[in-house]
Amino acid sequence: MSLHLSYRADPGNPWFSWQYVRDNSDTILAALREHTWLTARAVVIAALVALPLAVLAYWFRSLSASILALTGVLYTVPSLALFAFLAPYLGIGAITVLTVVALYALLVIVRNALAGLNQVPPEVREAAEGMGYGRWGRLFRIELPLALPGVLTGVRLATVSTVALVTVGVVVGRGGLGQLIFAGFQNNFYKAQIMTGTVLCVLLALVLDLVLAGVGRLLTPWLRGRSAR
Repeated sequence: MSLHLSYRADPGNPWFSWQYVRDNSDTILAALREHTWLTARAVVIAALVALPLAVLAYWFRSLSASILALTGVLYTVPSLALFAFLAPYLGIGAITVLTVVALYALLVIVRNALAGLNQVPPEVREAAEGMGYGRWGRLFRIELPLALPGVLTGVRLATVSTVALVTVGVVVGRGGLGQLIFAGFQNNFYKAQIMTGTVLCVLLALVLDLVLAGVGRLLTPWLRGRSAR
């Protein structure tokens, strides 16, 4: 994504400038779109990997500690080190960014999904078994729906953290709004550019969190009734 920006020199170098936003609106919107798209894809990939891992940990208790430990180790690796390790194999681009941020999102989603599954009351599982549900039927018809609040909590936390982490993708040239922030530091500490990228990151995280919270309310109507009482 090209970041050849135009702006008028401002001796005061303010932290916010509508002139900068107007002159570079196309570049700003392109960075915002890339950031949103990278975040959405990374969270979806992480969820598709994390949910089966959480189910395995739920079904086979002996694997629970190993799965949590593995995802925990990945979470503790510094992001720049992980980029440096994966870039020679995956190249410089979106694939590397998606892989890194998805790996960081695994622990959050696995841990919350597993907590949600473990909170399913034993009597509910026993009743489902008595009604003839097998392991898979019980999972999809009973356990996952009841664990949905925990799963959604994990997805929301992973989404917010992913919005922040995508900015580090600037090291491989695909950092979305991170490109604006980094370029601002390169442009003689151009404050308006840095602040615009930073504020948009915060707003993007807030908007995505509110959207997921609304989706959660739609998917768990029984919780709304409980809170109303």
